[in-house]
Amino acid sequence: MHSLIKLLSIDFDGTLVSRVSEPVLDIQCMELIRRLQNAGALWAINTGRSVDLLESGLADFGFPFRPDFILTTERDVFRRGGNRDTWEPFGDWNERCARDHAELFSSANSVLAEVVDFVSQKTKARLIYDAERLEGLVAENDEEMRRIVEFIERARAMHPNLDYQRNTVYLRFCHADYHKGAALAELARLLEVPRENIFASGDHHNDISMLDGKVAAMPSCPANAIQEVQDAVRDAGGYVAKKEYGAGVHEALLHFANGLR
Repeated sequence: MHSLIKLLSIDFDGTLVSRVSEPVLDIQCMELIRRLQNAGALWAINTGRSVDLLESGLADFGFPFRPDFILTTERDVFRRGGNRDTWEPFGDWNERCARDHAELFSSANSVLAEVVDFVSQKTKARLIYDAERLEGLVAENDEEMRRIVEFIERARAMHPNLDYQRNTVYLRFCHADYHKGAALAELARLLEVPRENIFASGDHHNDISMLDGKVAAMPSCPANAIQEVQDAVRDAGGYVAKKEYGAGVHEALLHFANGLR
């Protein structure tokens, strides 16, 4: 199999995995990923899930084989460990990421306090903490999330390094330099894979940083992707599939992999 694709960066929930329809996994998509792997391509799952939640998902949804790399919580980079069933940090990226986030949350206390007051007093959203540090929130619906995001955008104006990743009604605070696109760029740097050989696919706001054409020259999304994602993919010269979820990823892979069946 000859293909320009040397590195695949694919979102998990809503892209590879359908939680609302059957089948959960598209068999043709998984078979094509396996064929690309066998031909030398490397596959990374790029997700907002933690390592443990991703492992649970791989088991729960019966993935037939494992990725070569995982990019978790929209920022950390892991490769397979020595026994192939565990994960270990790849390079020093995760250490730098943790350090920069610790410094960020320390310096942005006043902004985060404003957000806590607004969310507590003006919304029904649930705040999420990691130990005593505010990690994110869960809104009741999309409209409430829209109002919260508008407030955060105003509150962070004087602290631009404080950013957030959003997926449906879930939001996670983060450093502006760390997101799915940045994690993918670091993985590509470590693997020495050029932008021209990178395929990416995702469906929601937190995927746009890997779909805007800056990191991956072959961006795509399934038909169920939100409009903002579809617009970003089109603007980057990528491929918007006609099919949903994994079937859409399969369609996009065929488009970029020289039409191979």
